Amino acid sequence: MSREGDGTIPEGGPATPDAIRHAPGYLARRLHQAYTAAWARRVDPVLTGPQYSVLVTVDAHPDLDQGSLAHTVALDRSTMADVCRRLEDRGLIARTQAPADGRRKLLGLTDDGREALARVHRRARELEQELMSEHAIDVDQLLVHLDALSRRWETVAAAGPSG
Repeated sequence: MSREGDGTIPEGGPATPDAIRHAPGYLARRLHQAYTAAWARRVDPVLTGPQYSVLVTVDAHPDLDQGSLAHTVALDRSTMADVCRRLEDRGLIARTQAPADGRRKLLGLTDDGREALARVHRRARELEQELMSEHAIDVDQLLVHLDALSRRWETVAAAGPSG
């Protein structure tokens, strides 16, 4: 069976052109698309990757404010507000006002949030191990490179058009 982008001709379609297959953005989109589909099938069909990132980070940094959390997990503020609202609606996090500044929302896991995180964390680790298992590469080194690449792309995106 052929896969999109592997250079073979998928069921009735032409081969993906090299100019696209060798484009980093195209490959990043393919990875993200495949990961998102695998996550929904193997980890949790309701809890999204960004929601999981929020739960992990709130667990690691209780009472972190929503703005700092958005920066830590690389989400814009409006997306973060939506993610937190959904998690709060599901009873997985609690938002409280900061004593010194009522505009700041501090986040904490609920008991249900801790249970969900424990259950999903195990499945997420298993998925990541399976995804990386057939590659003769140093996964830790790959993650260092991907993190650096992410930071570079974020810098380019924030700078706007060049020229």
